[in-house]
Amino acid sequence: MNDYNPQEIEPKWQAKWDETELYKQVIDKNKKKHYAMTMLPYPSGDLHIGHWYAMSPSDARARYMRMQGFNVLFPMGFDAFGLPAENAAIKNNIHPQKWTYANIDKMRGQLKSMGAMFDWEREAISADPSYYKWTQWFFKKLIELGLAYRKLSAVDFCPTCNTTLAREQVWGDDRHCERCGTPVIKKDLEQWFFKTTDYAEELLDFSQINWPERVKVMQTNWIGRSNGADVVFKTEQGDEMPIFTTRPDTLWGATFMVMAPEHPLVDKITTPEQAGAVLEYRQQAQRMSDIDRESAEREKTGVFTGAYAINPVNEARIPIWVADYVLMGYGFGAIMAVPAHDERDFEFATKFDLPIIEVIRGPERTDADGPLTEAYVTKTEGQMINSGEFTGTPTAEGIEKVTDWLEAKGIGKKAINYRLRDWLISRQRYWGAPIPVVYCPEHGAVPVPDEDLPVMLPEDVEFMPTGESPLRFHEGFLHTECPICGQPSLRETDTMDTFMCSSWYQYRYLSPDYDDAPFDPVEGAYWLPVDQYTGGIEHATMHLIYTRFFTKAMREMGLVDFDEPMLALHNQGMVLGEDNEKMSKSRGNVVAPDDLVQKYGADTVRTYLMFFTKWDQGGPWNYDGIKGPQRLLQDVWSVAMHEYIQSVINESADRALRRKTHQVIKKVGEDFEGFSFNTAVAAIMELRNSILEAQRRSNVSRESWDEAVNSMLLLLAPIAPHITEELWAQRGKPYSIHQQDWPQWDSEVAKEESITLIVQINGKVRDRIEAQADTPDEELKTLALASENVQKHLEGKAPRKVIVVKGTLVNIVK
Repeated sequence: MNDYNPQEIEPKWQAKWDETELYKQVIDKNKKKHYAMTMLPYPSGDLHIGHWYAMSPSDARARYMRMQGFNVLFPMGFDAFGLPAENAAIKNNIHPQKWTYANIDKMRGQLKSMGAMFDWEREAISADPSYYKWTQWFFKKLIELGLAYRKLSAVDFCPTCNTTLAREQVWGDDRHCERCGTPVIKKDLEQWFFKTTDYAEELLDFSQINWPERVKVMQTNWIGRSNGADVVFKTEQGDEMPIFTTRPDTLWGATFMVMAPEHPLVDKITTPEQAGAVLEYRQQAQRMSDIDRESAEREKTGVFTGAYAINPVNEARIPIWVADYVLMGYGFGAIMAVPAHDERDFEFATKFDLPIIEVIRGPERTDADGPLTEAYVTKTEGQMINSGEFTGTPTAEGIEKVTDWLEAKGIGKKAINYRLRDWLISRQRYWGAPIPVVYCPEHGAVPVPDEDLPVMLPEDVEFMPTGESPLRFHEGFLHTECPICGQPSLRETDTMDTFMCSSWYQYRYLSPDYDDAPFDPVEGAYWLPVDQYTGGIEHATMHLIYTRFFTKAMREMGLVDFDEPMLALHNQGMVLGEDNEKMSKSRGNVVAPDDLVQKYGADTVRTYLMFFTKWDQGGPWNYDGIKGPQRLLQDVWSVAMHEYIQSVINESADRALRRKTHQVIKKVGEDFEGFSFNTAVAAIMELRNSILEAQRRSNVSRESWDEAVNSMLLLLAPIAPHITEELWAQRGKPYSIHQQDWPQWDSEVAKEESITLIVQINGKVRDRIEAQADTPDEELKTLALASENVQKHLEGKAPRKVIVVKGTLVNIVK
């Protein structure tokens, strides 16, 4: 018998699978389809253990579905545009395209070493012109639908490098440029947006998708639907200052207003005496991120404009402040501040000695309690006070009654607000899909005609140390003609956010070489939508929202007839270093999968990744832990290659092996359905132990032995595809094990013959009794009470109660 040598058998079977096109998937209307996807990687140049942890269990699940009789599509591609390629170009003097495609070649080889059932004929690479032609086409379609528009918007900008910066290029608490250390400022540029907000309400509807509750909560919070009222305040000069509030019942407690530093009225209303302080404050705010500005932990800052507004409900004159915790992107960029009933406003008013007027009084407070020491924020308890004609109104009724009154007065109306912002897709970068727009002096922004797509990225570009996009200085790219009138015009030099490319890649997988549309409609009619998607939860509020938006927009285009891109989603956790920290080169705790494959083989690495922790939780890597899966595969090899010689059959042992076989078939199937890979591997280990015991004793029938061993190979095939393929062939079975049906289990065979009945008295275990598995509850009670040890602890007294739990536990109450 040959020893198990994964370095020999794994390349052998990978070559065989390629030669026989085992994983090439075609439409088969006699089978039910299953479109499985795992999130595509960025071609950084190395497949890290996190990729393996996400992809190999996803592959195992896809293989399981194939064995269940589904026609399974499981494609792979590369999200190939992005900033790292430009950084590499500047640092190493190499073209981003060359860097990217060299990395893709390397990573494709690494992915193949995994032994996954990827259909490589469907590979899609977002940086291929044949791909981004359709990314540009979608951009044009979104313009036609009124879902794309251009407006001034702030970007992070380095004044020294004279270039915009991506979020990851802004470093430190002082927000400086990663390249030169200069403090970053905000700069307004004309940029393109997609109207994701048009779909805010629909994006809150998860009724058609089976996604993790955590993802749904994250998306719900990100979209941030709020019911309330729009109310119009006015400055003393008569300028309207609309605000949105979720608490119109607290309007009488508004003692000041706060505007975002970017609010267009700031310059107009600020008095000359306050102009210097306001300008300095606005410059400080420009350098901060929205996340920092909104942080609840930050001490509140602000500056008085010198101007006042009039509260429309009581004509009170209230000061207008500028503060960075108010953002232009939410509501109208201004708020009414009610410090008695909002924690941030209370903190601000306390710091700047502004009035705090209580207008909602809780049932536990009286006048004798004195001033509030913290904001009272309930929406349900108490009553309105100091609120004119509404004084005495129960808090639970106040919002609706006041809103109706505002509408009747013409100073407000019911409104819904969302935290979700439109998607900014412009990037001042070279390595991305060019935005297909020409700017004509007469016709303005003109989309490039379909017949001229794709707008190609020029290859002969020079990258500057500052990081400025070379498209701005490439004469051949920049200068063109207006598609309408032929006048000399300028081409858009921004490229698209890479999330644009990954929002529709599942459609391009269907037909990556199709040139008449984004995807072949025949393929789409069969495979779409995606049935199962896997990937990291860190994408919950960007990619996973964008791809949902994109599918809904494609529905409006008439390209699809469904509402959601992926019907089911599962998220994996993270593999940490052995030190329980996130892996990083600086910590020296990175696990290199290539080295592991060389040492242990891909099947062992796959099996360990599915065994060492719950897949959705992740955990720290453990080099000692890999020995268990390694031993499992060595035992499987030994058992399957062993010529079983039957001795005297022990009927009880024979039944026990068959029982364990059928129990494990049932268990592993259930675990694959629920993505519980660790318990599936553990169950296979149990079956391995039972088979080894039968091998030692040679006391089971040949039929039961073969059933157990063959079933073990079939159950293990999705997890360890190479070794099982080899052993299946060695046992004379037809090629390929991955084309076999999932084994069936028999409930009668799987049923336990006996149970161990646990007997408790007042919660303490007093005896364990062997009983037939199907013994009725009344007989179990009799057995328990007849126990000598139970009688001893009952001390001759009759029990007050005897409870049988699930036929395995009897609890006696004295």
